[in-house]
Amino acid sequence: MFSFKVTGSESVKAGVRRGFQIFLAVTGVLAGACSSAPKKPLEVLTSRNMASSQLDLANRTANQGRYSDALLILEDARKTAVAVDDPPLLIKTAISRGNIVFALGRHDEAFECWEDARLEAEAAGERDFAAQARIYAARGRLVLLSAGGSGETGAAEEIRAQVNQEIASIKSDDLSRAAGWLVAGMAEKELGRYTEAETSIRKALEIHEKNRYLEEAAYDWYFIGSIRSVSERYDAAVEALKNAIRFDRLAENGFGLASSWQALGEVYLKTGNRGESGAAFRRAAGIYRAVGLLDLAEKAEAKAGQAGFQDP
Repeated sequence: MFSFKVTGSESVKAGVRRGFQIFLAVTGVLAGACSSAPKKPLEVLTSRNMASSQLDLANRTANQGRYSDALLILEDARKTAVAVDDPPLLIKTAISRGNIVFALGRHDEAFECWEDARLEAEAAGERDFAAQARIYAARGRLVLLSAGGSGETGAAEEIRAQVNQEIASIKSDDLSRAAGWLVAGMAEKELGRYTEAETSIRKALEIHEKNRYLEEAAYDWYFIGSIRSVSERYDAAVEALKNAIRFDRLAENGFGLASSWQALGEVYLKTGNRGESGAAFRRAAGIYRAVGLLDLAEKAEAKAGQAGFQDP
């Protein structure tokens, strides 16, 4: 019977354990050399493929407004990325975590995640991913700027200029480029340049539609609706929001559907169409309730009441 005893430091023990594993692997190779067994693959992708699937699921879950669930799914993808020491997965999971925790209001943590992603990308020579990390950090700054209502046009101009430089630096990653165009459009909107804002968002939309990123295309149309609404082009805003609803239906994205119906209610309310407005708010409330977002459902119901909606 084969036996061995390990003594000494932990590093020595680890070396012996790994040596024993290699011994078993070599034995298997030698045995296989005498058979018709297929050759070993040059690279094993099982864990990385699984992590990529988990990352996609986490992103889709976040797009549906289920941020806490998305974080739980993302944790498994992140653990695998660390275990296999895969730079692209480490970068993408860090960016995704930043996006999710930002949506949860944990802004400082989000910026730390994006910075971690940037550093990892630069160390790995992944320039497009580094640009993407900087773009999402710029988006976070812009969202906070807009929410604060400070009207700091200088800051918005700086963000717009930075993002345009990032877009120009991206060589091959269309989705990173689309993220950049979206943030550029947000900056243009903040600056009151609505035509330029829609032009930028449409560049992102073209990429998302071409690659069939349905939820992302729906959000592009949603944002176009917002641009048109704030510039008082209400009929055009209704058209854009109906396109958002169409894409969210294709994606079966309940959160997106409810958000677009609610935005549609706001636009109808601006035009004085209280009947359509109330019906849109009520529809949004029903969808929010169906996907378990009860607090948002109550707010949409309240808006329906303000619009004077009554059940037939």
